[in-house]
Amino acid sequence: MSLILEQINAHIAAAEKVKALEPIIGRIVDRILKVLKQDGKIILMGNGGSAADAQHIAAELVVRFKIDRRAIPAIAITTDPSIVSAIGNDLGFEKVFARQVEAHARKEDIVIGLSTSGTSKNIFEAFRVAKAIGCETIAFLGNDGGTIKTLADISLIIESSDTPRIQECHILIGHIICDLVERGFAANAH
Repeated sequence: MSLILEQINAHIAAAEKVKALEPIIGRIVDRILKVLKQDGKIILMGNGGSAADAQHIAAELVVRFKIDRRAIPAIAITTDPSIVSAIGNDLGFEKVFARQVEAHARKEDIVIGLSTSGTSKNIFEAFRVAKAIGCETIAFLGNDGGTIKTLADISLIIESSDTPRIQECHILIGHIICDLVERGFAANAH
């Protein structure tokens, strides 16, 4: 078997396991729609490829996924190099998201963190701040969920140690959530 087919088969095997997460995905969609009904917003974060996935999901929600509708309030707090580098330099990289959650989050918001390891200290710290504010927290995790699952209200865990497969499943699930949130949001918009 070629290395190309090996990678494709590994992706298919990982994606097959996502089917078992259907109830958790449904709970996440319900929680996001509830937050949006209460005029809350969605705050997303991640590191590296997960930062790109957080930005991707925020863009789908703000702009559109498949339906022309009013913008959904979502922000990725990974996108401002001045803020990220200042926090990293002045307060430490573990505070890079916590400080932004402190600045932007309100109790009616939902905070979503993506961590393939489940142990990203900056996401853990941001969840601690989010919980103190009263926000609901949702974690997209890999491996066994790591330490972050202890702070998340809902943990969606891809039980794998293969980072590319975890990220591929995270964005698959992110797209499913965007589709269902968009449909629910558009149906309830006045």
